Amino acid sequence: MSASLFIEQLLNGVQFGVMLFLISAGLTLVFGIMNLINLAHGALYMTGAFLAAAFIKITGNFFLAAVLAMALTALTGAAMEWIVLRKFYGRDHLDQVLATFGLILVFNDLVRLIWGVVPVQLRLPGPFSGSVPLMLDVQYPAFRLLILAVGLLVALGLYLVVVHTRIGMWIRAGASNRPMASALGVDVGLVFSLVFAAGAALAGLAGLMAGAISSVQVGMGEPVLILALVVTVIGGIGSIRGAFIAALMIGIVDTFGRVLLPPALGSMVIFMLMAVILAFRPKGLFPVHA
Repeated sequence: MSASLFIEQLLNGVQFGVMLFLISAGLTLVFGIMNLINLAHGALYMTGAFLAAAFIKITGNFFLAAVLAMALTALTGAAMEWIVLRKFYGRDHLDQVLATFGLILVFNDLVRLIWGVVPVQLRLPGPFSGSVPLMLDVQYPAFRLLILAVGLLVALGLYLVVVHTRIGMWIRAGASNRPMASALGVDVGLVFSLVFAAGAALAGLAGLMAGAISSVQVGMGEPVLILALVVTVIGGIGSIRGAFIAALMIGIVDTFGRVLLPPALGSMVIFMLMAVILAFRPKGLFPVHA
């Protein structure tokens, strides 16, 4: 492998990793704080992509459409939590899996009814539609660099919120000991709703960014949901730091695995990595609950 190809694939891996982090951050917080397995998180990823495509047609501005799509996806997630998922907090995980799997089917059929079955292509913003020259004559897509920058900024913002703010203190308290946090006066229901809405917005952001470099289609959330669950398990349920590090690991390993290994083995390498890590750290790299 040449140095220029190595740099390009390394950037691809990091960019894929930060995009996985965007969808995994909300998933790991929901699972860690609410003890809720939400398979419908991938449906919010898909929803954000389709809403962005619709708003781009209306406004003609990619960045305005992205903000509107994230806001509406957050409201969709909050409504999902309030109407359906709140009833399953105290239920068995199997009930949660069945309920959220049903929501996947509902969202897929709604999207199919509204937008049809033909994949939609998002139009990239003009300044980011080309390539940027990097070291060793590497030409790298500008929009992928934008994804990388946005993902890192979001990761930094989440770290500052979770570690250095009162809301973050409530989130960490809820993740560590929910009954005690409630006894100390934390409005657990409100925290749950805020976390769920924020996670939905991040999933929508990841979806519209992924849709801009591939395509927006029905069912696009299911494959990435599997990877997000792998990230959540490896990083440690409820840990933002763990989700970020695990997402980068998965992104880089998956990218190089598909380049260097045979196709069948390349698609398995991240699951082999998960098995090895869990053999030594059963609760993940940075578990919230020791």
